[in-house]
Amino acid sequence: MTDTSFDPSEAPADRFDPGEADSRWQRAWEEARVFEADSDSAKPKSYVLEMFPYPSGRIHIGHVRNYTMGDVLARYKAMRGFEVLHPMGWDAFGMPAENAAMEKGVHPGGWTRANIANMKEQLKRLGFALDWSREFATCDPEYYGHEQALFLDLYEAGLVYRRQSEVNWDPVDMTVLANEQVIDGKGWRSGAEVEKRKLDQWFFKITAFAEDLLEGLGDLGDWPDKVRLMQGNWIGKSTGLEFSFDLSSGDTLPVYTTRPDTIFGASFVAVAADHPVAQGVAANSAEAREFIALCKRGGTTAAELETAEKLGFDTGITARHPFTGADLPVFIANFVLMDYGTGAIMAVPGHDQRDFEFATKYGLPIPRVVAPSVEDADKPFGREAEAGEGVIVNSDFLDGMSVEDAKREIIARIEAMGKGQGKTVWRLRDWGASRQRYWGTPIPFIHCDNCGVVPVPKDQLPVVLPEDVDFKTPGNPLERHPTWSKVDCPGCGGAARRETDTLDTFVDSSWYFLRFASQPADKPFDAEEVAKWMPVEQYIGGIEHAILHLLYARFWTRALASTGKLEVKEPFASLFTQGMVTHETYSRKDGERTVYYAPEEISREADRALLTQDGGEVEIGRVIKMSKSKKNVVDPDTIVAQHGADAVRWFMLSDSPPERDLPWSEAGIEGCARFVHRLWRIFGTYDGSATGEDRQLARKLHQTIAAIADDIEALSFNKAVARLYELASAVEKADATATRSEAVRSMMLMVAPMMPHLAEEAWHRAGFSGLIAEAAWPEVDPALLVEDEVTIAVQHMGKLRDTLTAPKGASKEALEEMALASEKVQRSIDGAEVRKVIVVPDRLVNIVT
Repeated sequence: MTDTSFDPSEAPADRFDPGEADSRWQRAWEEARVFEADSDSAKPKSYVLEMFPYPSGRIHIGHVRNYTMGDVLARYKAMRGFEVLHPMGWDAFGMPAENAAMEKGVHPGGWTRANIANMKEQLKRLGFALDWSREFATCDPEYYGHEQALFLDLYEAGLVYRRQSEVNWDPVDMTVLANEQVIDGKGWRSGAEVEKRKLDQWFFKITAFAEDLLEGLGDLGDWPDKVRLMQGNWIGKSTGLEFSFDLSSGDTLPVYTTRPDTIFGASFVAVAADHPVAQGVAANSAEAREFIALCKRGGTTAAELETAEKLGFDTGITARHPFTGADLPVFIANFVLMDYGTGAIMAVPGHDQRDFEFATKYGLPIPRVVAPSVEDADKPFGREAEAGEGVIVNSDFLDGMSVEDAKREIIARIEAMGKGQGKTVWRLRDWGASRQRYWGTPIPFIHCDNCGVVPVPKDQLPVVLPEDVDFKTPGNPLERHPTWSKVDCPGCGGAARRETDTLDTFVDSSWYFLRFASQPADKPFDAEEVAKWMPVEQYIGGIEHAILHLLYARFWTRALASTGKLEVKEPFASLFTQGMVTHETYSRKDGERTVYYAPEEISREADRALLTQDGGEVEIGRVIKMSKSKKNVVDPDTIVAQHGADAVRWFMLSDSPPERDLPWSEAGIEGCARFVHRLWRIFGTYDGSATGEDRQLARKLHQTIAAIADDIEALSFNKAVARLYELASAVEKADATATRSEAVRSMMLMVAPMMPHLAEEAWHRAGFSGLIAEAAWPEVDPALLVEDEVTIAVQHMGKLRDTLTAPKGASKEALEEMALASEKVQRSIDGAEVRKVIVVPDRLVNIVT
């Protein structure tokens, strides 16, 4: 038995003391190295992983919910005989550390390390079954040095390249943002209006895997449908027609459309602000230049442009329709993206909402070319375009055709005319990975005036960030450092300079799960060892990562597999996106300003909330996601100190299905704490010398064991919690038998993944050897899962008089005999003649007198 310095005889019978027990068992697990995964174990492998946190300084209650779910599954898998890998690390690079450096005058590294130390202690206080021997932070040179090596491998494979590109520039954070990091035209962290600039940037060729990434979604049956849909839409495969208009300027203008069937409905043509046609017009027009500048200040993503006001500038150029010969006006439009298709569109306002809004604003024709039927050819439009299916109308030789037939016909005719061809395009764009900041992985390249851009030799990795930097001036400190960027060229030996851009932090999280699985010193990972664990069996994290992180991780895994470094293409076999923990807000008006207060500053009286400081009433706001700005955040440390880790863990699993939001409440956590003590009292009644059998309790027990196992496998933790409440009530009511003691012991094992400290304490108090964390899940007797007894309702003249327990499938004669033998029934009959007995097998006996 592990030495825990615990005397079971000293444990109080009625109250569980988490203040003593939590730290005791956490030390015991650590000393016994219970949760360290052994890659060489002969056991089947199970890799459970929650998305690793950014070390912001504090673990919030949302983290606790996320990690509790993974922890329950990891502990359960270990009890079922699996060798479990359940690691933890830190997604440690990024702008918040640089912001702290600027605001507080600290080094990003020191700020990050202090936060990691604090958050690690918080996680340990919650008793998570984590393999801390594999811990790393992405800001460790050992980690990002291997990342640099992988970056060079992908460069050699043609999956990394550098080119000039128009980028989203955050003027406050002074860095490039991916489209996904621009929210409503503003930087996702700074909130500053994003500008467009042209810079030399490093790119990952994610488009090379577009088809594979899209098709692979079909194999991810254990991913949420919503996430697969979001990724599929982001990848955005579409098949259509690319053809050229003849322009009045003498040039040709290629356009791409997914709806060639609507070509007769085109009433204008639009180009992006950066299109050569737009630039040519702007060279001679101050108005055009001013409009293009306006476009650059607007939204930068397709999603934003869908909702923004549609604006245009008439270039004075016209485009000749390939079939009607009509001259269509050419506009520069703010809703056309240069990096989608050709940067120019054939606008069909009757059947595309953006075009409809534009045509309405500028008084352009809105022809109908698709209608529910031929008879509806002249049906007027309402307030919106009609993008649905129907038959083609008002379209010459296409009239009466279906949409699909018309598409094929137009493509064939355009190809025959030599003006274009059918084409498949993708919404997905190559991943721009350059960031103009300090706190990130240095990009391992050197710029030489003679040799060009040269990779850093692998024996010179890692390229380590300099420590002596300052953040007094906005921008990238690496560019201002007096010596760091000055190096000799690996090719010619001449004076050269390092690349001062660092990698997007999403690169760091695109392969961290591989490093958790294998950590050799001389390379990023060992493929054979990774193959023992990958893919991750269960990945848990927020749906906000559906596109960015999850898509990039899928790309990196495929890219590494394509270079022969991996055998697996999909990193995460099963994905679960948990709901948020929410809390009501408390606020008070201070003039025009709204002041928010934290829950610990508030005392509740019925439906009122009072500020403890002055006793004044504050407004109770709606229940929303916990947010620092709204101060509706609950500190896990405070709750753990008050109620213990197990009560907090139990609350995270209770009530709400784990995919839904969980409202935090004081009443809820107090109820969970009471149940901890209730279980402690039940566990204290274990009697290994008890005799006697309780078949009904035995059936309830074994059905519960089997059902909870299924619930945990399905991550339906709230259902498992409900079953344990039911079983606890049944055990409390049962007589003291050997069956009851078996039920108490089995309950210790079943709650062990959820309330591990309580379970360990009870296990040792009952005299069992070893740690319950290393014990086996209770066995199920299959015979007891089958109901072989039924409850029979016995009625006299239609009124219920008694209930009987009978063997399932008992004969009508046997049920009639049992019913007539009932004392309650005989009292009701009171000597009257029995005229008829109606028997419904397994359900009912009705006696008629």
